[in-house]
Amino acid sequence: MRARRALLYMPGNDLHKIQKAATLGVDCVCMDLEDGVAINRKSEARSTIHQALLSLEFGKSERLVRINRVGSGLEHDDLELTITAKPDGFVIPKVDHADQLVWVSNQLERYEQKHAWPKNDIYIFAIIESPQGVVNLTEIARASTRLQAIIFGAEDFAGAIGAIRSPEAWEVFYARSAVVTHAAAENLQAIDMVFVDLNDSDGLLKEAKLGAQMGFSGKQIIHPNQVNLVQEVFSPSEEDIQKAKSLIEAFQEQQEAGVGAFALGGKLIDAPIIRAAEQVLAKARAAGKID
Repeated sequence: MRARRALLYMPGNDLHKIQKAATLGVDCVCMDLEDGVAINRKSEARSTIHQALLSLEFGKSERLVRINRVGSGLEHDDLELTITAKPDGFVIPKVDHADQLVWVSNQLERYEQKHAWPKNDIYIFAIIESPQGVVNLTEIARASTRLQAIIFGAEDFAGAIGAIRSPEAWEVFYARSAVVTHAAAENLQAIDMVFVDLNDSDGLLKEAKLGAQMGFSGKQIIHPNQVNLVQEVFSPSEEDIQKAKSLIEAFQEQQEAGVGAFALGGKLIDAPIIRAAEQVLAKARAAGKID
């Protein structure tokens, strides 16, 4: 498991902002060619991202590129230039059908063969932000072996169904849950929606905590000031880590004694509880909090 607690978008035509992002220690830096770039700046953004990938040191941050929607007429040019600098992966927006991911995967395979790179060396993320995308999640989640995460785009989804966005986000709760469920079913990570109010840290904290409780691996963010708060929320606490270790140790002792389910601290401990504890430790290892 790779830590993807925060995925930070930076406009692809702003090298200064990309340079800043590379110094933040954020899990994922996503250089944007889609919504964050005006239509008359797309070519400039491709060149800037290409330059950034070749010249900047990103440390442990994952280097991602968000291309334009497959079918927009821009996606081929997005891939053609940026892939030569070999990012870690591509984020595919507005995925409504599995065929969109299949097309991208086939293009990446062609480039890998051309440059003698290992197969599936470059992976993809899919953003679900429409009713069609939610309805087709089963096929989308199984579309490609390159797919590593599903991302939920709440703002576009709410607009598509005519919902009014609210702080509680009940209007997108079904779709948000569906993304987590289908991702888990295919052993993929799920990355939660953007919190757009840059001045409301309490609201960001509340929304991030709920996302973590729902099972998301991380959250999309749009400003450097959101990095530390979000990554902390999606990291297991020291208390959670110690509790998980104690549960697993007790479980192993009971297994050796021939006992299945057992009581600990007044609670029944069985296999699902232990699987949850193992998930906590896996997330802690990915975040670098334990060896």
